[in-house]
Amino acid sequence: MASKKQVNKKKSKTSKSNPSKVKTKKALSKKVSAKKAPAKKAPAKKKPIKKASTKKDVSKKVVTKKTLSKKISTRKLSPKKIKLQFSVGDFIVYPSHGVGEITDIQTFEIAKEKLEMYNVIFDKEKMTLKIPTIKAKEIGIRKVSSRNEMKKTLEILKGKAKIRRTMWSRRAQEYEAKINSGILTELTEVVRDLFRNSNQPEQSYSERQLYESARDRLAREVAVVERIDDDNAVEKIEIILNDATRKSSSENSII
Repeated sequence: MASKKQVNKKKSKTSKSNPSKVKTKKALSKKVSAKKAPAKKAPAKKKPIKKASTKKDVSKKVVTKKTLSKKISTRKLSPKKIKLQFSVGDFIVYPSHGVGEITDIQTFEIAKEKLEMYNVIFDKEKMTLKIPTIKAKEIGIRKVSSRNEMKKTLEILKGKAKIRRTMWSRRAQEYEAKINSGILTELTEVVRDLFRNSNQPEQSYSERQLYESARDRLAREVAVVERIDDDNAVEKIEIILNDATRKSSSENSII
């Protein structure tokens, strides 16, 4: 009987020890499941973070574009002050029209921008032009020459005429280009080359027209520089030309 009781005690001990092992197994399985669970949730969390960042970047770009557009608009509204090349009362030379006088500098608002313009009057042509101050240099407008420059250019009239042996139509185009260039030396060359005195053969109608337009334009600048009438300026030019052609003809006869 004693041996049976001992056997029963051993069984009871083993039965008590087994539940602890079962508990440890369950605890281990719970730990494994707990470790695996966050690994599955991790990729799901990454996606919404990326989307949120892209939305913020887009909103920032939109804001920067708006600020840039505001800056550009403010720049347009505030015009830059540019130093004017000419002032009221100045005599200028417009390449295709000749000598004119600036009577006023006016400002106009076009498309929310202020634009300054020279008001130029050409007395001989009875014409008024409004020229943007910004484009004056680009057009080729210059101030009337000084007295020293005028003296040097009038010396060109005393030289020999240089006539090219080409078709008149081609020469006429070259003369017109020189007349409308606005360059004083080229203008005086045309006057010298097209002039004919009483001893020389007569000019054709088109030659005469070109000569008179070149002479009158030169005379207008001479009149402004030397402060004389246009008629007196024309007379002065033709006296120089007549004297020069007489000298050249006398030299040729001696040779």
